[in-house]
Amino acid sequence: MTAKKTSIFKRFWCWFSTPSRIAIGVVISLTVVGTIAFVVGFNATMAHTNTLEFCSDCHMNDVVPEYKLSPHFTNRSGVRATCADCHVPHEFIPKMVRKVQAAQEVYAYITGQVDTNAKFNAARLEMAEREWARMKANNSAACRACHQFDAMDFTLQKSVTQRMHELAQKENKTCIDCHKGIAHQLPNMHGVPSGFVKP
Repeated sequence: MTAKKTSIFKRFWCWFSTPSRIAIGVVISLTVVGTIAFVVGFNATMAHTNTLEFCSDCHMNDVVPEYKLSPHFTNRSGVRATCADCHVPHEFIPKMVRKVQAAQEVYAYITGQVDTNAKFNAARLEMAEREWARMKANNSAACRACHQFDAMDFTLQKSVTQRMHELAQKENKTCIDCHKGIAHQLPNMHGVPSGFVKP
């Protein structure tokens, strides 16, 4: 009886310690399916959080109406820049960093820090300065994805615009140095140095 029990134990241990081809196949298949599901879900989430509809869930009563009145929403060429085009970097690592920062901003909205127009406008200057600093640090990369000095025909621009763009090139200025009010109302700039040109 003892020998039989030992034999059963040995067979069980042998089965347990030596995975079958079926078990290995199941593990590999589940890993592949799980990875594909994760990648598809991750990409779908990233795409959804880059839409105007997603941004409007929180911003319908503050910056979205301003944006819809700007040349980035409606213009003579019919090219529309969405929220993500300006506020989310295109490169993977900077994009992920920005998404983490944006999660903190969503948290601020959910917890009631900026969930009303009054609260939003009270914090508007601080939020705008943070965004301007980010854009200045990356040389207005989002702007330059569409607008390049070397692609501009200055002769088709107004004379003041020509002069400002030529000066910007000479002084190594970046887009956000002059175009702070391009898509949203400026915050209360009392006490803040100006010197920008709104197009």
